[in-house]
Order: sequence, then C-alpha cells, then structure tokens
Amino acid sequence: MKRIGLLSDTHSFLPEAVFTHFNEVDEIWHAGDIGDVHTANKLEMFKPLRAVYGNIDGHDLRLRYPEHLYFTIEHVSVLMMHIGGYPPKYNASSLDLIKKYKPHLFICGHSHILKVMPDANHNLLHINPGACGNHGWHKVSTLIRFKVNNDRIQELEIIELGKRGV
Repeated sequence: MKRIGLLSDTHSFLPEAVFTHFNEVDEIWHAGDIGDVHTANKLEMFKPLRAVYGNIDGHDLRLRYPEHLYFTIEHVSVLMMHIGGYPPKYNASSLDLIKKYKPHLFICGHSHILKVMPDANHNLLHINPGACGNHGWHKVSTLIRFKVNNDRIQELEIIELGKRGV
C-alpha cells in the first residue's frame, strides 16, 4: 500500500499546510504549474516527488520533469499531465495518451477546478486536485490524499486549505 499526496498549480507558492497534510504520505505527485525550482526542491526534500511540468513552468522545470508521466504503482497504472481535460471532454493529446496507455488513473491540473470522476468509457478514474497556490481564479486552495492498495484507490480525501492566500 502507498499513501499519495496530490496537488497542482502551486505557481511558486507552497502553503505550510501542505507539509502537515502530507506528513504521512509515501509520495507526492504534482500535476504541473509548479512555478519555480525552489518550490520543487522543497517538495523533493520533504518526500519523493513525481511531477510533470505545466504551461507556466520555465525551461529549468521542463528539463527536470516530463510533459506527461506514465507509471504503475502497486497494480494501478497512472497517466499524469498538466493540461488534459476531463470525461468526456479530453483534449486531443490526452485522449491519444489515454487510448495508448489505458491507465486506471488519469490525473491532470490546469483548470484550477477540483474534480474526481469516473470515466466508464475508458475504465479509469479522473482526478484534478484543483489548485494549491495563490495565482488563478480558484477561491479555495485544495489538495487530495489517497491510498493505492494493490489495484484499488482507497480513502480518497479532499482537503480544503481555506481561501486562497490565507
């Protein structure tokens, strides 16, 4: 079993509450728009980090992290990218990757809109953790925490950090 902390769209701002809420996780996953190397370094020094770059991330982060990431944890295959859409409105790039990899879990960020929804057409769970940073149109900063146990996603928790910037 692996405990996962999921966030996105930090835009160079990392609330201290992230470290409290992710204290017991085994890995942190960041779905893009990290913002700067300092933010990535803080996360990497805290826990193992899997991340993709987002549209605001500069060359330094694009060299460090891929545009999309496909991996298996326990027995769950995961596809993560920053701009992906959601069921059934995936963008062309994410739809091609979903068809290619057939992931059990599809994670993206970008919209700053928290969504957790099944996609029966592609037999996957879609998660967008919303936004954790101060930049954007979201009003509440959010994180997600869950467990991957064998071939199941369990105990998924949505964590509201409060109003953006607080």
